[in-house]
Amino acid sequence: MPCALCGREARGFGYCHGLRWDRHPHHRFCSMACLTAGSANAKRNHGMIDKTDMETRAIRDARRELAEALTEMGLMTPFFDRPAEDIDRLIEACVDGFQASMQRQSDAGDVPF
Repeated sequence: MPCALCGREARGFGYCHGLRWDRHPHHRFCSMACLTAGSANAKRNHGMIDKTDMETRAIRDARRELAEALTEMGLMTPFFDRPAEDIDRLIEACVDGFQASMQRQSDAGDVPF
């Protein structure tokens, strides 16, 4: 498995944000230097090491759909003046939870129909 920071072979160093294995990815590193830098980066980004440009754009693009759903449910008022970073964090939490559930179901042998 490659190091999450430099791409060399990971050698037993790891980090999971807040030790929340159910919510955040587990990153593997090749050295203490990469672990230190990578975990600091993940702490700043709520568990993510580096979002790809596509992931960043997808999160930004999902804001409109989230706003529309909140408006339809009459829940937009508390979110109206929140900074984009807070909205993005909600979107990431939903996506992470969805993916984690799919992974758990797959690991348990559940097969979609």
